[in-house]
Amino acid sequence: MKRYEPFEGVIGKTVSESTPWWPTPPHPGEDAPNVIVILIDDLGFGHFNCFGSDIATPRIDQLAAEGLRFTNYHVTPLCSPTRAALMTGRNHHEVGMRSVSNFNTGFPHMRGSVSNHAATMAEVLRGEGYTTFMVGKWHLCPMEQASAAGPYDQWPLARGFDRFYGFMDGETDQFSPDLTYDNHRVDPPATAAEGYHLTEDLVDHAMLFVRDAKSLRPDRPFFMYFALGATHAPHQAPERFLQKYRGKFDHGWDVARDRTYARQREMGLIPDNTQLAPRNPGVEPWDSLPDNQRRLAARLQEAFAGFLEHTDEQLGRLFDALKEIGEFDNTVIVLQSDNGASQEGGPFGVMHEMKFFNMILETPDEAIDHIDDIGGPHSHTNYPWGWAQAGNTPFKWYKQNTHEGGVHVPLIIRYPREINTQAGELRDQYHHVTDIAPTVYDIVGVTPPSVYRGLEQMPLSGTSMTYTFDAPDAPSNKTVQYSEMMGHRAIYADGWKAVTRHDMGTPFDNDTWELYHVEVDRSECNNLAEAEPERLASLIELWWKEAEEHLVLPLDDRGIELFGARFADRTVHPTTRRYTYYPPISPIPSQASPAIGGRTWNLVAHTHLAQGDHGVIFSSGTENSGLALFLKDSRLVFDYNAFDDHTVVTSDIDVPTGDVELGLRFRRTGRGGDVTLVINGRDCGSAEIPLVLRTLSSVGSSFGVSQASAVSRAYEAPFRFSGKLRKVEIELISPQRAQESDVREAEARSIMGRQ
Repeated sequence: MKRYEPFEGVIGKTVSESTPWWPTPPHPGEDAPNVIVILIDDLGFGHFNCFGSDIATPRIDQLAAEGLRFTNYHVTPLCSPTRAALMTGRNHHEVGMRSVSNFNTGFPHMRGSVSNHAATMAEVLRGEGYTTFMVGKWHLCPMEQASAAGPYDQWPLARGFDRFYGFMDGETDQFSPDLTYDNHRVDPPATAAEGYHLTEDLVDHAMLFVRDAKSLRPDRPFFMYFALGATHAPHQAPERFLQKYRGKFDHGWDVARDRTYARQREMGLIPDNTQLAPRNPGVEPWDSLPDNQRRLAARLQEAFAGFLEHTDEQLGRLFDALKEIGEFDNTVIVLQSDNGASQEGGPFGVMHEMKFFNMILETPDEAIDHIDDIGGPHSHTNYPWGWAQAGNTPFKWYKQNTHEGGVHVPLIIRYPREINTQAGELRDQYHHVTDIAPTVYDIVGVTPPSVYRGLEQMPLSGTSMTYTFDAPDAPSNKTVQYSEMMGHRAIYADGWKAVTRHDMGTPFDNDTWELYHVEVDRSECNNLAEAEPERLASLIELWWKEAEEHLVLPLDDRGIELFGARFADRTVHPTTRRYTYYPPISPIPSQASPAIGGRTWNLVAHTHLAQGDHGVIFSSGTENSGLALFLKDSRLVFDYNAFDDHTVVTSDIDVPTGDVELGLRFRRTGRGGDVTLVINGRDCGSAEIPLVLRTLSSVGSSFGVSQASAVSRAYEAPFRFSGKLRKVEIELISPQRAQESDVREAEARSIMGRQ
């Protein structure tokens, strides 16, 4: 008989005549270190205290004091592309992640997932005998595939991780997160009222995974990818951290930038002749702002600062746990941000980020009445442009842009075995996120396979950074790196940078290129395009060459159309726009849910009821914005929550018992709409909706339960449906052309901005 598994023993007629053999499982060696890669979200170059900020980050500062700070480190301008490059060591376009994972444009550079021809660090290291964990934000899976129906082939466990605890999309509420454990959704273990916060929960599970592994298989090193929800919006933190920063930012962003800039120069984080970039367009002088605008902006920054310091404290818990089991000094720790500070808060900042994505410009005078909600469960805040640029000190522009403010971030590496006498030093060599995987492979002594699971592997784009550990003055091994995001482009080569900021819809040939000698002009203040046209032309030509080589083309600046492309997946979004659900089912992420925002739609729920039955039939969103259809006190109720402005309609008849059809008709009429409740085909109550939200929430749909915080004040989550909910049918009715454009625009902005 043919043997399909190798066997190096001897098979005789009997056991006594045979020699057993056990294959040796892969193992990286007894001295192989653990590796933890920590990714913080939307954090600028100047946000850590050890990078110049006055926000307290003592545990991160200590990590830097025991390791190296890299002061010339770059990423992509958005989260999913950076994560794809970080995990694979390849450029994001060539692995299929040109933009965020919510999109699939039909081109190889934008599939919404990482190519299987680019194995992740987890896949490579697990093949070498590491146990692998992923904790936190994934966002490397097409979001239509992030529901309980899968497919699961691009979820963390299918891309090399043994265990996963976190969330799948680009953001989640820190007090009421949408959580996934391995391959299934779970509810948070507690509520905000009980003291729950996501960052603490993530650290709890990170420590659990490590303790499990080291207790039962102490011989195996571990690799952990820890991608925090912090400090992405919503900026939310426990009250004691919010209170600590009361009044700490009343001096405003101009003073804050000046202070950070001065400290960065004093600490040697930037060349001494680096200028502080001028304010970005739309960032006004702090002293010129009205009182309410300053009060709101300062409070929003307090929430961010509290969020960051709370994150620092929780990372300290993880470090302490490693010390307790004797693994801290045997662990390579890499800590960085995924892109620069976010610009999605707009000029004033936002109390509820979804207002920004509904094109509702909430003025400070309107928001100030709710100022005490900022940072708590009843808020979804993001700070204004002025504070975002302060976080990116000394640079200009933001996340999404290819100028330094979008791509130049802090990096800390701690590993006492190789970074000892150099601890606390700075390294100024130019490097890029694609260099992290080669650095890890170099440290642990692993060569990534040329073929993985039968698939030829792309060559690594990055280069190891280990040569810098004991050579502070060595020239950089990274001499060329392109950048592109939604038409924004840049090319770095040997200390020079050409960069252009693209306006959507403008022909690419009309973009204006700038030229900077970033070796000495780190903040891109002295544009040399006119002085050195030949150098600029050469760099632009190099950009096109790199674009060809790394699959950047075709250039694509679309936004609205990309979100509409979700309906190309007819397995999730049928051509009829009719959806049928059979509860109880797991909650559905927003992009796999029916797109009811801004639309006309119908719902029919087929139920069997007894006297006194109650609970949620259908819910989408959270206490900050959303809608819910539920049964209470024998009446059918619909609550439309437009940022705490509730429109509630209650049936004018009692709901009968037995087999009952409960539903509604929702009609959009201009900016507003109307809703009619229906029981067994009979209209039984209606109301006008003053404002129909085109983007309801980042939280999707749930049936028979409220999956997050309660949308309506009339119940407390989860308010499970106590009757029999046999089937729920939702029909989307195509809106008028202008309305459809509004919907797609708002949804596209929501997805792009939330990353």
